[in-house]
Amino acid sequence: MRVRQRRTKTRIRTTSALAALSALGLMSTLAGCGAGETDGQKVALTLVAADYGDSKANSSQKYWDDVVEAYEKDHPDVEIDVTVHSWNDIDREVKEMVDAGEAPDMAQIGTFADYAAAGKLYEVDDLLSIPVQGNFLGQLANAGKVRRVAYGMPFAASTRVLFYNKKLFAKAGIDDAPRTWDELATDAEALRAAGAKTPYALPLGPEEAQAETMQWLLGGGAGYVDNVGTYRLDSDDNVRTFTWLKQELVDKGLTGPTAPARLNRADAFEAFARGEVGMLNGHPSLMRMAEDKGVEFGTAALPGREGRSRAALGVTDWMMAFKQNGHQEEIGDFLDFVYADKNVLAFSRAYDLLPVTSSASQAMAEDEDAADLAPFLTELPSAELYPAGKTSWAEVSAAVKREIGTAVSSNAKPRAVLERLQETATVAERED
Repeated sequence: MRVRQRRTKTRIRTTSALAALSALGLMSTLAGCGAGETDGQKVALTLVAADYGDSKANSSQKYWDDVVEAYEKDHPDVEIDVTVHSWNDIDREVKEMVDAGEAPDMAQIGTFADYAAAGKLYEVDDLLSIPVQGNFLGQLANAGKVRRVAYGMPFAASTRVLFYNKKLFAKAGIDDAPRTWDELATDAEALRAAGAKTPYALPLGPEEAQAETMQWLLGGGAGYVDNVGTYRLDSDDNVRTFTWLKQELVDKGLTGPTAPARLNRADAFEAFARGEVGMLNGHPSLMRMAEDKGVEFGTAALPGREGRSRAALGVTDWMMAFKQNGHQEEIGDFLDFVYADKNVLAFSRAYDLLPVTSSASQAMAEDEDAADLAPFLTELPSAELYPAGKTSWAEVSAAVKREIGTAVSSNAKPRAVLERLQETATVAERED
């Protein structure tokens, strides 16, 4: 569900006046103050946000410090307190706060549908000004809806493209990136013959298997849901996709020494940055990893069954606002400021992510310094996202992470695994 998943564990306060308070202690204090006013005049807003950095040096603290400082300078009656958590902890931390009746005013995390369905969130229409709402990229804004009502505001976006190692391609005598699955399999054979340790990295381990899976399903002409939004994990197209993966890549030993069910995305990226992987699906952060290790790489649109994939996978993280403490007007005004081009671009550039607004996307497309992000920007308008507006998606996604890798194991039958996942999805959908 996340644009980027990090292993660091960071917890940071940006407002010095509240720095000594823990998250739960802060919320208890604010609850005791009635409307969350710290001195009878100032309104104190709390935001719990994810950390997109991988060390203290590039933590999201700096971004939020800058945003809060600029906002508070012009709004002396509002005080913003930001707590930053690693991606390993953020969703759990927010859930614990909400379950304890101490919801933050705002949360920037990976999922929103459960909170929306429970009636805990403000509608986006009740928060943002019309120009800000209208500036969101259409498919991202639509993905933030539950039963056709918008609750989730896209905050950061990413798409996937095919990365390939230019040195390994040259050694294998491959001139161009593959456009079809058959070409990909042929190239993988050539890479293995040329000594590549992992011709194609297929990370179907539990870290982010739902992303790799969806990209292959899209390439096969289908996806997790059908045209009306009903789960169809065991569709004939999806069965053919995983049967092809098993027979043409995994069974032929073209996916490297680690079984796909045990290969996580982070490990696949690290192997690519070491120069061991010929091809894999990747998002923008892989560029910096590869460049830092001196790996020359190319990118291309992802191949599909008979041509380029019908769509790239798009991933979005979300901003949401809880109703518990009130402050609707102040929250909306602050979020209008957060989504100004200056702030959206600063965040996107800091973490190699894609802007979620039309104006910021246009500005990035015209920025020569961001030329390396052009392939990802090109894919974003037509990208397909997870069915994040379904409250059942969290359960279905977790099941995919646990089980999909077994669909390509040596004695597995892909159809049986997909049918089992469809049963899980059907039950979860019934309870949605």
